[in-house]
Amino acid sequence: MEVKIGVLHTPREIVVESSQTPDEVQATVAAALKSIDGQLILIDEKGRRVIVPANLVAYVEIAQADVRRVGFAGG
Repeated sequence: MEVKIGVLHTPREIVVESSQTPDEVQATVAAALKSIDGQLILIDEKGRRVIVPANLVAYVEIAQADVRRVGFAGG
């Protein structure tokens, strides 16, 4: 699962590869945004934690990770 987090006043977004389901990520984001001083905490596939203050989250995009294909097409 690929999660992109846009942070206010930052030109680049944070990209996290998570093993959570889209519903789990959505619930985590919603819970973090409910609190004024909340933190959005996601854990990536390697066990690293990404922590973003909830008041600085501009947007969150949840999508399936791109499947990279290797090989040749016959034609």
